[in-house]
Amino acid sequence: MAAGARLNVIREECGGLRHWLDASKYASAGPVERARSRARRAEAEVIDVTSRLLADVARRDPQLLREVLPNALPWAEAEAEVIDVTSRLLAGVAHRDPDLLREVLPDALPWVRFLPATDIDAMAAELVSTTEAAAAIGNTAAVSQCLVEWRHTAEIHADPDLYQALTTQPLDDFGPVTRPEEQ
Repeated sequence: MAAGARLNVIREECGGLRHWLDASKYASAGPVERARSRARRAEAEVIDVTSRLLADVARRDPQLLREVLPNALPWAEAEAEVIDVTSRLLAGVAHRDPDLLREVLPDALPWVRFLPATDIDAMAAELVSTTEAAAAIGNTAAVSQCLVEWRHTAEIHADPDLYQALTTQPLDDFGPVTRPEEQ
């Protein structure tokens, strides 16, 4: 699918999500609120994917981006500059005062509070190094993946039953697997 067609599909999906959110804001809470929350997250993900796609297109083929979205190239270049400066600032703070970074992480990422102290330190170090590397190549996908993985780790620590199930199961071999029967 051509880049222009992909962008049109993404625009239509974003528009549909916004319309659904506006139409459902008068509905009652409960399942509807949860669905609306999922829709907001999906919209944010579509916007994130779109911005990464535009940044990738800008890096690989600026002329194509100029043809498809004439106003997007300055935006993509500005976003790349902001990411670069932000990663350098984060690295500078982490190297000069690691305790300060550890102190402000819960303000930026509230779910960090569920991580044990050693995991917070490991997460901060990984986030800084991943952000530096991602800025160097102009692609933030690795930073996003790092955050997703650590958020899932925090979710495990937040749920005592899940944590116990994942940490107390034997890691031994469970024996041979039987072949599924053909139908």
